[in-house]
Amino acid sequence: MKRANKIYLILSCAVAMLCLQYTTAAAQDDDEGISTVLTPGNKNAIFSSSANYTFEVKNPTDAVQTGTVSYEITQHGKKIGEGKQKANIGKKASEKYSFDLPALKSGFYKVAFMVNISDYDDTTRRVFGIQPEAIRSQYAKPADFDAFWQKAKDELAKVPPQFKVTPMPKMNTDNRKVFAIEMRSLDNYLIKGWMTVPINKNKDRKFSVLLGLPGYQVNLLPITGLDEDLAIITLNVRGQGNSRGPIDTRRDEFIFYRIEDRDNYVMRGVIMDCIRAVDFVYSQPYLKHDNILVSGGSMGGYLALATASLDKRVNLCSAQNPILCDVNNLDGEVTWPINDIKKYIKTQPGLTFSKVLSNLNYYDGKNFAAGLKTNMIMGIGLLDPYAPPANEYATYNIIPGKKRLMVFKDLGHEISQSYKDLEGRWMRDAFALF
Repeated sequence: MKRANKIYLILSCAVAMLCLQYTTAAAQDDDEGISTVLTPGNKNAIFSSSANYTFEVKNPTDAVQTGTVSYEITQHGKKIGEGKQKANIGKKASEKYSFDLPALKSGFYKVAFMVNISDYDDTTRRVFGIQPEAIRSQYAKPADFDAFWQKAKDELAKVPPQFKVTPMPKMNTDNRKVFAIEMRSLDNYLIKGWMTVPINKNKDRKFSVLLGLPGYQVNLLPITGLDEDLAIITLNVRGQGNSRGPIDTRRDEFIFYRIEDRDNYVMRGVIMDCIRAVDFVYSQPYLKHDNILVSGGSMGGYLALATASLDKRVNLCSAQNPILCDVNNLDGEVTWPINDIKKYIKTQPGLTFSKVLSNLNYYDGKNFAAGLKTNMIMGIGLLDPYAPPANEYATYNIIPGKKRLMVFKDLGHEISQSYKDLEGRWMRDAFALF
């Protein structure tokens, strides 16, 4: 197997474990029945001023189908446009209907295409963007944002890390050694994870590093594979996997653990856990300290952004569907985590949603983005119910470093194999793994 393919394979496995994947059910065309195909005028459903679509209706039946095809555009729950055409599809025939949607300002819009004919009714729901590169959040980061995180890093630096690496020979594969790792992080919290290293005869050999960060309430395990040049570290942050310890919440409680206290919110420690993992890389002489990629999906994507922003020792950042971006604009767009947070607020006398948002401004992925100077790639799905595309673009657009965004028009909280392939090639080129 070529080395490039090996890297693709290992990164594919890594991304699959790092992301908390939510699948979106998709109706499959029935070869025996009427079906539809919706095609945007731009392959990514991103347009400069007005969107256009072709809506094809296939009729394999022996009956002529008459009725209408139509669309409806909404944004933030409000209808802002609609259109309709008469439909007449012959026996065992198909017809294509072109729709030029009205010009709209920069942003993302939901569109529903409906077919209502003699023997068939159906709705196809999609999202399209208009000049998303112009999207900017109206909410500025707190004036003391940088000082807030510098204080956290200063506190972390005072905690002796007590790094521990334990060989796990029974977990070794034919070509990789497995190690259990642990270290002390902020508040002297014990965090754990795994490291796998290629087996080699050269004791002086140093390896580039993939630091995999976890999705929400994901228990990361060792990642093994065929790559000969890459050490892989999978970190379980506090409250997750084998790092639960004192923080042992139910799944839906983790996101709002101590959210009423800006200085003790769970994500403060979680992000410092990721910084401590970079410390661990630097403590190991057989790891390349200038070849560190942080990668993750969902919460892991968010943590990758935050870690690469706060720790300039990170060389590459890969964030897939990062959550908690542009938090002030999440309400009304997502159910999770907003609904869980609101339920918690009701149990806390005197706590308000406004106060929680004020605290979350210090944890907003958008506010970390401005400090992300390293090279990065980011992947988003336009149908994402947890990381809406407008919020993702508000974050991506202010990243000052060299960057690339992959947009998947038909995906939700996930990315495709093409992103994983890109990540492999990108890392290989950057770390000279030829």
